[in-house]
Amino acid sequence: MPDRQPTRSGAPSGHAPGPKLCPDPGHPGPALTRARAAPSAVVAVPTGPPVVAVPAPVPSWGRRRVLLLNTTFEPLTALSLRRAVVLVVCGKAEVVHGDPAGLVVHSATSNVVVPSVIRLSSYVRVPYRGRVPLTRAGLMHRDRYRCAYCGGRAETIDHVVPRSRGGQHTWQNCVACCAKCNHRKADKMLAELGWRLRVVPNAPRGAHWRLLAGVVDTDPLWLPYLGEPAA
Repeated sequence: MPDRQPTRSGAPSGHAPGPKLCPDPGHPGPALTRARAAPSAVVAVPTGPPVVAVPAPVPSWGRRRVLLLNTTFEPLTALSLRRAVVLVVCGKAEVVHGDPAGLVVHSATSNVVVPSVIRLSSYVRVPYRGRVPLTRAGLMHRDRYRCAYCGGRAETIDHVVPRSRGGQHTWQNCVACCAKCNHRKADKMLAELGWRLRVVPNAPRGAHWRLLAGVVDTDPLWLPYLGEPAA
């Protein structure tokens, strides 16, 4: 039976100890780690607000709307920005008012000013339009965002005759209202509170009211073309 040769402690039996690896100069050894862990002097670091680069404003193709006018400057509808640019590029419409910030859409062959209001090049006959649908946006425009009871800034819609008492959801029974008056009125009648309406609510008339009923946010540049009275 062959004699067993002694091996060094820490080395596997039957294998020679491998070469000793050099310590990584980027990795501190135990002594260096302990030295860095010791408390050191505190260095003041400036804590001012970070500088953030703000990108240039880019028009939103999905949300931005453009007012379309007939050749007679009658408001027709609100188009998407993409559709409005296509009409201008194809020569079917012209830009009446561009973007106030001067934004421009660039293509491979031409540049188009981002429009806010465009006008058709050819007259389009508008068919008869029925009753204007009752919407929150249209009601707020009719009452000019003023509470029908106190004249303050309107935030909600109120039924003059509460629906719990048989009131209808119509132009004649709905008014713009502030949150405070809406809370105080609740389901009471005006006679019970001693209140009076500042104006008599009526259904709006005019070609542009169908447009206003469907658009929540109108561009200030549209207002000169939407100045027809409500009744």
